[in-house]
Amino acid sequence: MATGAVRGATARERAPKRGPVGDAAAGLGARVLPVVPVRARGLTVEGADGRRYLDCVSGAGALVLGHNHPVALQAIREVLDTGAPLQVTGLSTPVEEAFVTELTRTLPPGLAERARVRFCEPAGKAPVATAAELVRAATGRTRVIPSTQADHGAWPEFADRGPQEALPAGMIVEPIRCRSGVLPTADAWLRRVRGSTAERCVPLIADETETGVGRTGAFWAVEHSGVVPDVLVLSKAIGGGLPLAAVVYRDDLHTGEGGAFRGNQLAVAAGAATLAHVREHRLAEHAAALGGRTLARLHGLAEKFSCVGTVRGRGLMIGVEMTAPDCTADAGPQGVRLGAAVAVAVRRECLRRGLIVDVAGPSGSVVRLLPPLIVTEEQMSAVLDRFADAVQAVERSPSDHAPPRGMRAARQP
Repeated sequence: MATGAVRGATARERAPKRGPVGDAAAGLGARVLPVVPVRARGLTVEGADGRRYLDCVSGAGALVLGHNHPVALQAIREVLDTGAPLQVTGLSTPVEEAFVTELTRTLPPGLAERARVRFCEPAGKAPVATAAELVRAATGRTRVIPSTQADHGAWPEFADRGPQEALPAGMIVEPIRCRSGVLPTADAWLRRVRGSTAERCVPLIADETETGVGRTGAFWAVEHSGVVPDVLVLSKAIGGGLPLAAVVYRDDLHTGEGGAFRGNQLAVAAGAATLAHVREHRLAEHAAALGGRTLARLHGLAEKFSCVGTVRGRGLMIGVEMTAPDCTADAGPQGVRLGAAVAVAVRRECLRRGLIVDVAGPSGSVVRLLPPLIVTEEQMSAVLDRFADAVQAVERSPSDHAPPRGMRAARQP
């Protein structure tokens, strides 16, 4: 694709004008960052202005091998060269069978031996909805309970051995709530949920849309706790950079029903190649080791800079909670909004230094780092150098990043 002028306008000039975006804007995208990417490889994105950026968003975590990885591109080319149909409905294909075989190799023992795979639409909440539909059909019950670690004080209502008809059709857990600000679920809590659901024959659904394929330091994040769910919800990274979603479930939940949607053949091929590459090159172990060192360095920043609050995450799924340096501990909603303003400022300063990060959480006060799993030690060091420099710039010049009037919180006495 040409990157020069077209009818006298550059790609940046042709981009539509955009107004302000709220601090808690979902995702990243051109709505938030003024970068027009024209090419990318691995960790690096090149903009239309010729600048190069280190991408620590990775398609919201979907690009576990980074941009345009050779193994994914080769898999796509091979399907194109065969002339096979790129989309099929209600039919299995050799490419799809290869994907299912590779996916099964990666599953936790206890699920792999009895696993079935159902493809579904890779959009929005469709994969979770498919899993909910599956357990409703299998149990004959209707309620599917979303559960988070916040339920510590309100243990699942069925745990008190209520009547069978009061049981839910299933419970959904997220090993790490990435979009909520990278909030890991405690392993002990997850094991307790697994024990309670297994005892009452309530299917446990693990939503690994964000956490799967090695990102957290294990191939599937539930493996950290030793929990084997009855259903896995998969999306994002399993498509090798292309849209793909599937639900993996234990065979005794199979009812013979389900939609006719089959995976797009290019996505299935890229996904199979990606799963194999992550498994064969032990990238989950790499993410665990490098992520541990990264977290340690970020904890050091929290001790150095008052605007850096909680640092949390697992593997290469990391969140840094930003706070306002002059806020009291009980600043409340005002403090949260100020933290969001700081996070947006840090993101902006990162971009000026050639680093792409995004913000997450209900208020947008968490800066997320989601580098691809192929990131090297040297590259990660460069990422952290730029991030630290951006944080320092925000802390040293708070007036340059002040939130709108009326959002200031109380100062320390």
